[in-house]
Amino acid sequence: MRTGVTAILPRGKANMKSVFAGYFAGNGNGDMTGTHWIEESGVLETPILITNTGSVGVVRDAAVAWLVKEKHPGEFWYPVTAETADWPLNDIKGQHVTAQDTWDALNAAIGGSIPEGNVGGGTGMVCNGFKGGTGTASRKVGEHTVGVLVQCNYGGSQGLRVAGIPVAREMKLQKPCVEKKLDPPVLLWDGKPAPVCEGTIARTADGSRAPEMGSIIVIVATDAPLTPDQLKRLARRVSVGLGRVGAIEGDESGDIFLAFSTANSGADEGNSAEPPFTDPNAKVERMQSWKMDPMFTAVVQATEESVINALVAAKTMVGADYWVIPAVPHDQLQEVLRKHAMLK
Repeated sequence: MRTGVTAILPRGKANMKSVFAGYFAGNGNGDMTGTHWIEESGVLETPILITNTGSVGVVRDAAVAWLVKEKHPGEFWYPVTAETADWPLNDIKGQHVTAQDTWDALNAAIGGSIPEGNVGGGTGMVCNGFKGGTGTASRKVGEHTVGVLVQCNYGGSQGLRVAGIPVAREMKLQKPCVEKKLDPPVLLWDGKPAPVCEGTIARTADGSRAPEMGSIIVIVATDAPLTPDQLKRLARRVSVGLGRVGAIEGDESGDIFLAFSTANSGADEGNSAEPPFTDPNAKVERMQSWKMDPMFTAVVQATEESVINALVAAKTMVGADYWVIPAVPHDQLQEVLRKHAMLK
């Protein structure tokens, strides 16, 4: 079992009011529940949960139960639960995530910096041919902040770019391997038996699955006063940031992005509104479109950095069937960047 749950509470536990939101799918071979209502209304009323592909149902249902326990307003909700596939490290078909795991993630959620790498929903992920996981980054845009969180689980090492450099092509890397052989043996993507790992050799995960099999979920958060149409524009720019690190949003990848704004509190509670429904129309603050370019830049840069942070923070992991998915070799990465004068 190499899996988990990540929970995001847009305003924190002290203020569970809805937020304006928008989403975009770069490639739809994945799942994010609750997006139909976000598309329709522009309102996100629930926490955001991220887990593995086989556990979306239990996590979504547990989120409903948690909202009931917290006495969240409204008669019903559509919790946002997203996924990426943590195969082969996790026994994904075993559906090991429980409702209690979801509650633990929601109850433990706090503000400030968070751990990165092999944590939460990112525990068993493989990203750009190496051990992936959870990564974050942020940018200041005037008086506002743009933050990005990724659950990174896509691509192969040959496409990986750091500072624009295809770094893995200049590394000495061996094929993926297993800690010990099983009978029958586990197979690489090309159908050949996976070799047993040699401890002193840097490796790649290329070949443990199809190069573009996997997914990435990206959540963009800001306190800038953006309306749902503008937030969808932010979500679209995630693809540009992923392209910088080498993503092509391949056929077998679920690349789904959601952006929300904590501004305009109380403007629209959606299905969480309470009677007697006599509130006057809300006055909404909205950033002018000509101010959006710095916001786009922030999303692109923070997305790129979040992926790299996930890779750098992740640790080598042994998982189901003794698969060994290696972390990116820091020494070789630094050597390549120095060679190109990109690292002091």
